[in-house]
Amino acid sequence: MKKSVYWLLAIVITLVLSIYQRMTGPTYPKKVAIELQGESYQVKLPRSGVQKDEIVTLPAVTELVEVPQIHYRQYPTTNDYTTVDFVYQDDAWQAILPVQPVAGKLQYYLTVAGKDYMKDEPVVIRFRNDVPAYILIPHILLMFGAMLFAVYTLLLVVTHKEYRRWLKITVITLFAGGFVLGPLVQHAAFGPWWAGFPYGTDLTDNKTLISLLFFLAALATLKWKHNRWVVALAVLLMIAIFSIPHSAYGSEYDYTTQKIK
Repeated sequence: MKKSVYWLLAIVITLVLSIYQRMTGPTYPKKVAIELQGESYQVKLPRSGVQKDEIVTLPAVTELVEVPQIHYRQYPTTNDYTTVDFVYQDDAWQAILPVQPVAGKLQYYLTVAGKDYMKDEPVVIRFRNDVPAYILIPHILLMFGAMLFAVYTLLLVVTHKEYRRWLKITVITLFAGGFVLGPLVQHAAFGPWWAGFPYGTDLTDNKTLISLLFFLAALATLKWKHNRWVVALAVLLMIAIFSIPHSAYGSEYDYTTQKIK
């Protein structure tokens, strides 16, 4: 099989994994079907915001008997919900979720045409600092590259081709994206440089750490005759753990102590 086919397969697999991770993550907007005047509308409810008020938007249906409402409270707390009416402006119904401290969260639900949406499972939005593009873009590209090179390495392993060079490139790329630029992104967004083990439970940091450890084990056993199995395990583990939603169990502002945990 030509290497161009290997690369094509690697790119397709990497894209599928990246899209899946993105769409299942806790920062991806929550899609909700809302009924307005007998019509069903798909609404995207934000779950991530920067340091400014976040606007929630509903479709431009003007002839409503009841004004839509948004109900929100700080999360995780047992405070009473604050209820705010939507306002019709800029050809849409809009309501504002007030900005919170860095890593602060709000949970919210909607009432539209007398019906509650997401009341039993409120949407949670987390606020962060805006990460500069010169940090975020290289980080994303390197992490995407690490997954791409890892999948390509696995294809070489299972077809008994020479893979050592691409294993080394994978480790270098993963280290640069996850342990050089990763902490820079974490610091810019929330303050801490590292929120994984042993300091926190951030799954993004922890899964990057676990993946790197297995790849280092693969490097350390390069001269072992069964090294292919170690490499295959490292790549399969990377695919499995990187399928875990991005930013899950990340930094969170404690409204009691007024500190990020």
